[in-house]
Amino acid sequence: MPEQAATVPDRSTVRLALVVGGLVLAVLLGFGLGRMNGTTTTGGSPAALTADHTHPPGTGAHDHGSVTGADQGAAAEPGGLSVSSAGYTLVPVATEFPAGRPGQLRFQVRDVQRRPVTRFAVVHDKPMHLIVVRRDLTGYQHLHPTMAADGTWTVPVTLAQPGVWRAYADFTVVADNGGQSALTLGVDLVVPGGYEPRPLPAPATSTTVDGFTVAYQGSPQAGVTVPLTFRIDGADGDAVLERYLGAYGHLVALREGDLGYLHVHPEPELADGQVKFWLTTPGPGRYRLYLDFQVANKVHTAEFTATVP
Repeated sequence: MPEQAATVPDRSTVRLALVVGGLVLAVLLGFGLGRMNGTTTTGGSPAALTADHTHPPGTGAHDHGSVTGADQGAAAEPGGLSVSSAGYTLVPVATEFPAGRPGQLRFQVRDVQRRPVTRFAVVHDKPMHLIVVRRDLTGYQHLHPTMAADGTWTVPVTLAQPGVWRAYADFTVVADNGGQSALTLGVDLVVPGGYEPRPLPAPATSTTVDGFTVAYQGSPQAGVTVPLTFRIDGADGDAVLERYLGAYGHLVALREGDLGYLHVHPEPELADGQVKFWLTTPGPGRYRLYLDFQVANKVHTAEFTATVP
């Protein structure tokens, strides 16, 4: 039986194999060096300049409610849409409250093993921010519960009208290894009675609250990080803003329908007496904006409706 002749690759085939092999080797070396240096390359963002608190490792300035921050040109994912996320679950003691009567909202944050979490980072002066609003986006409240040794959080709350309300727990949990995760979990609260939803006010860039005129400039756009600049005027001219929870203002945006949640912090200093935020809305729709600001040791909340095309 005759021997088969050995197949010899031509020069072009050998050259192609060497080029491909070199590219693969370069990729593997680059990956390995990146792992050794512990670095990750991320896109720049104006939001990265807005923080005045320490963010969890691996994140820059962020819209609370997102597990990670939003890069410019990329939509931020809203938080508070689920009672569980990233292995943590919001567990309320009770979810039914009488209309118009003071009550106590109690809850725990539990880990994947159902253990109550007791280690939280202090972010903007508080370890827990609780936002409560009715599903027609009325009755907004920004509360700060206190935690017992067993991990149970408690806060007084009054839900004025019947209907379904949404409670958002906005916090940064500290894991056993010291790692931090910024999360927002949401749960519905029920107030029995005849629910009469109010229509959302028409979009406007100016409103009045407690004798102050509050107006903003900027146009939110879906999936794009844009500046919103708020001006607060009193009866005698510019209001003297004070820091509240470590910042000159706090902006919460809630999306009509699913009530997706964004909590945005401003740049650390005023710009010509105005408060400047960088906002990334995750998609088109109508949003309700809530701006908390403090003057003469009193906190006020201005509300706006914004339509995002």
